[in-house]
Amino acid sequence: MRMNASPPRGFTLIELLVAISIMAVMAVLSWRGLDGMTKAQTLLQQRADEVLTVQSGLAQWGADLDAMIQLPQTQALEWDGRALRLTRQSPGDEGVVVVAWSRRDIDGTGQWLRWQSPPLRTRGDFQTAWSAAAQWAQNPGDDLKKREVRLGPLSQWQIFYFRNDAWTNPLSSSDAPLTGSAANIAAALAIAIPSTVASAVPEGVRLVLTLPPGQAISGVLTRDWLRPTLGGGKS
Repeated sequence: MRMNASPPRGFTLIELLVAISIMAVMAVLSWRGLDGMTKAQTLLQQRADEVLTVQSGLAQWGADLDAMIQLPQTQALEWDGRALRLTRQSPGDEGVVVVAWSRRDIDGTGQWLRWQSPPLRTRGDFQTAWSAAAQWAQNPGDDLKKREVRLGPLSQWQIFYFRNDAWTNPLSSSDAPLTGSAANIAAALAIAIPSTVASAVPEGVRLVLTLPPGQAISGVLTRDWLRPTLGGGKS
């Protein structure tokens, strides 16, 4: 006698609901894992950018000081408690430029800033740029802000000079002869060269930065610069 085969059995509604629920949980867990990896990668890139910004700022600081030049009857370096102004040779040997470093609150956050004049070829242009750098550090207008570059968040900073085997506040100066490229540029600017000039260039400059918390690098950061003739411009 032939027996009829049982009809194929399908999934019940409860089984389907359980399977769908399990798949939904797995999808949520997978999404959270991918989202966590994306956030971690974004944070890592942000931290790397912050470190690179600090390194670039310090490198530019050292490059400016290495290229600093003393012209007769002018100041090569001056710190007034708000801004550090210096005279440096133009990167393209197109005369000299005035560079200023300062800190200013922008949108409620302290920022480390750098300002640079265009190449200068006359004494009048130099004096105008030197005054403009001071104005930029105190109360800049829109035209002066166009020549500034933001170098990153900064809570506060201090400057010290190294003279007579000690780090002190930059209050004094020493005499030094004018030689080398400074003499050539002075001749191009039609400035008379005395045998000695009052030099504001110390033996070393110490930069003390206080970086705000929450950054890749925070706390107090110190960088010492020595005149290239003394230490090769190394920290």
